[in-house]
Amino acid sequence: MKFRSLTVAFALATFWGATVPVLVSQTPASAAAGQRHAGEESAGRLEAHEARAARYLESIRESPPLLLDFLGHLPKGADLHNHLSGAVYAESYVEYAADDGLCIDLEAVSLIAPPCDASRQRPEAAQALNDENLRNRLIDAWSMRNFHPTPEDRSGHDHFFATFGKFGAATDRHTGDMLAEVMRRAAAQHETYIELMLTPDGGEARKLAAGLAWNNDFGVMRSSLLSSGMAKVVADGRRNLDEAEGQMRQVLGCGGAHPDPGCAVTVRYVYQVLRAFPKTSVFAQIVAGFETAGADPRVVALNLVQPEDNLVALRDFDLHMRMLDYLHGVYPKVHITLHAGELAPGLVRPQDLSFHIRESVELGHAERIGHGVDVMHERDARELLSEMARKHVMVEICLTSNDVILGVRGADHPLPAYLRAGVPVALATDDEGVSRSEITWEFQRAVETYHLDYTTLKRMVRDSLEHSFLPGASLWRAPERFTMATPCAGESLNAEPASAACRSLLDNSQKARIEWREEVDLRHFEVGF
Repeated sequence: MKFRSLTVAFALATFWGATVPVLVSQTPASAAAGQRHAGEESAGRLEAHEARAARYLESIRESPPLLLDFLGHLPKGADLHNHLSGAVYAESYVEYAADDGLCIDLEAVSLIAPPCDASRQRPEAAQALNDENLRNRLIDAWSMRNFHPTPEDRSGHDHFFATFGKFGAATDRHTGDMLAEVMRRAAAQHETYIELMLTPDGGEARKLAAGLAWNNDFGVMRSSLLSSGMAKVVADGRRNLDEAEGQMRQVLGCGGAHPDPGCAVTVRYVYQVLRAFPKTSVFAQIVAGFETAGADPRVVALNLVQPEDNLVALRDFDLHMRMLDYLHGVYPKVHITLHAGELAPGLVRPQDLSFHIRESVELGHAERIGHGVDVMHERDARELLSEMARKHVMVEICLTSNDVILGVRGADHPLPAYLRAGVPVALATDDEGVSRSEITWEFQRAVETYHLDYTTLKRMVRDSLEHSFLPGASLWRAPERFTMATPCAGESLNAEPASAACRSLLDNSQKARIEWREEVDLRHFEVGF
């Protein structure tokens, strides 16, 4: 294993035309993590409090319990790639299903609507509250816990994506409860901000598309949708968000005498488009996403979801990018982040690995890429990585998800290549409930696998907020150059800055305000070592 790691490190150094000393004690990722962005302070020039935190990390690196404690308290910025329905743990869905009087189809291990009939293998979901064997069976079927391939359930990929249909009926009336669970967990993990993927209109855009014939003229298609009821789809979605957030605040006690810490987490939404549907439906959803983001500041972007290797998703990938290209011209202020490169050799044909990330960036106008696992299989991968670094296209890295779905882990993962190329990256959970993970464990996995140092972790945390879709000017002078903008340069990191100029920047920019809060939290974290 060590021989393989050293070989990969040498290959990366050769690939980038760099002379990188590869020590026997280094992993390939420790060499990659050591590559600093120009202008960033080297380890020898860290401020005293940063240096103490960095030294402490090195001193406990080989002790998983101490490392977990260190990373558990580390302020982690934002989780920018998080599907709401996949973020909820299966145990919660069992409780929701019981509350709603749903039934279980024991053959499919799926929730179904009543009437229930235990004699026909359709017991009440409430039975799982007192039947441990049934409860365990549901949790295993609705998550990656204890997954082992069987003739009927052959791959982690298929099992993972099948879970959503099994517990889906429990999500209908519980969006607020789901938000509360995710926000409570985010606060416990010292996250500041989350962008959650969901479909605010509950599928109404797809229903609207059902009555329309396809037209290759995107402008005509858009006009037909707008005149057929798109405004109501958007209004319904906004109302659904209002109701869900109201329920969430009630569950967390926000505004009360003893609010849950989750109330302090800022949450925004990414409109998710189901891309494994007919082209009329996909176009309607994309229009709905752009329209909703333009009408509601809580919806900050859109993304295309569902398996990238799905028949329709593969066949229509270029068409979907052309849809985005056209609609980006109509709605230029709406942000776009795209799943791309969530593929691995053998899952699809080699040619299907060769263009999805590039086309997402160049034609789909993606400002961030979700996963990006197959980047080294792209045509002219080195040039693509340089382009992503130049354009500041961030990659949302989901290590646990990439392992359980694609089997891509360790030295096979491209995280070191992204770091070496100067592409901004941030760690994310993807579907922490289904994967049985949380953001602290993603950080621990990254540190243990890739020997990341404190400077790299801190850069990831900062990049997660810098590349968020919060409105307003940045706290920083330029992307990936973490020197404070002039109004706040030289300010002491207190809850409220001293100068009027800095206070004005924070008052007028949500992004700068949250970035400042993160810097204060990081300083408090570091001075404890």
